[in-house]
Amino acid sequence: MLYAMYRLSAVLLVALVLSLAAGCSTAPSQPDTLTPAETAALEERVRGRWQALIDRDFEAVYAYASPNYRAVFSKSMFIRNFSYSLDWQLTAVEVLAYDAEAAVASVAVRVMSKPIKQTSVSAQFGFMPSTVRERWVSINGEWWHSASG
Repeated sequence: MLYAMYRLSAVLLVALVLSLAAGCSTAPSQPDTLTPAETAALEERVRGRWQALIDRDFEAVYAYASPNYRAVFSKSMFIRNFSYSLDWQLTAVEVLAYDAEAAVASVAVRVMSKPIKQTSVSAQFGFMPSTVRERWVSINGEWWHSASG
């Protein structure tokens, strides 16, 4: 009889745990992947921002900054942060990760850069490859560059 009571308790405990687990997962979860169309839209925004950087159109670069950033930093403050001393070439854009809950994507931007004013040392190296990791946030379906890294 005691064994039967323990067995019944164990069955009830398992049933309780399973029902609690089922209750916790009732909210639909968003996948942590982007659709091909979302990925293409993000990559297009990243490329557009980098083309503006390459063209030294820093006002256009500012337009890619998140609305929260632009609410705090003026365009003139933003533009003062840039250097005119490098030439860039964009070589690749790769979406590395996406957090659906935060609507934030991590992107690797591969660029080649070289100093505009060549010195005897920099002339020996030419363009140097580098990878810049950026965060992009989706707000109402539009991708914005996030200054927080």
